[in-house]
Amino acid sequence: MHVAALADPVWPPPAPAVSWREIASHRGYLVRFARRKLRDAALAEDAVHDVFEAVLGGRASFGGRSTLRSWLAAILKHKIVDLLRQQRGDLSLDDEDADEALQSLACPGPRPDELAEQRERLLATLERIAAMPKGEREAVELSFVHGQSTDEVCRRLAITKGTLFVRIHRARKRFLS
Repeated sequence: MHVAALADPVWPPPAPAVSWREIASHRGYLVRFARRKLRDAALAEDAVHDVFEAVLGGRASFGGRSTLRSWLAAILKHKIVDLLRQQRGDLSLDDEDADEALQSLACPGPRPDELAEQRERLLATLERIAAMPKGEREAVELSFVHGQSTDEVCRRLAITKGTLFVRIHRARKRFLS
């Protein structure tokens, strides 16, 4: 075989074309993500707007090396970090009130012991989900673990919305028992 036949003539492969509709379909997820991180609905909306502006303005382009949602979430994380840096940017260590200001910068995230407890609860929850009957397990995993919409879950499982709601209701009852 000829060596040229083995070489791929197009490398790297071209980035997949992504429509605005596909990008906009992730808005709800991005806003929820930003609200959890920023704890401010208006700032969350602004951050998501900045993500869409960066994508539409060509400052960010989807290379196809991850899912579209992961790529958008990564851009959003950077926007959130930039926003937090801007908010804290007026802090000077030379100020008289620097000690008070530095104390206000305490990490808003959970402490290590809280993280460990959260991980244990998550593992226990995932184990309970894995032990469910197949139909209920698939409904819960797609809806809550993967965050898919009701329509997406119904289409993927080839079931009606009523059937999906029944499965989720039964799964919730299992958790409460």
